[in-house]
Amino acid sequence: MTLVETLLVFAAIPLAIYGAIALLTLREKFAKAPRYRPGQDWEHEPVWWTANPAGLGAGHHGSAETGATPVHTAKGGARGGW
Repeated sequence: MTLVETLLVFAAIPLAIYGAIALLTLREKFAKAPRYRPGQDWEHEPVWWTANPAGLGAGHHGSAETGATPVHTAKGGARGGW
């Protein structure tokens, strides 16, 4: 075996295999869209999410629009007075 063949078998082929595995593990990072990071400007429209869209009626858009004072019906809290 010559020196070139020895280097190919024991160095180049294993490095090529490690490089291919590294590219396969990193390809998902390059394919995804950039993520939002805290401190960046938000460039998208606001999205309002509710678990039950059918239960969200016309009166649930906020008390600032209607001018009415909010009615607090929840009990409990840190005191544990249920």
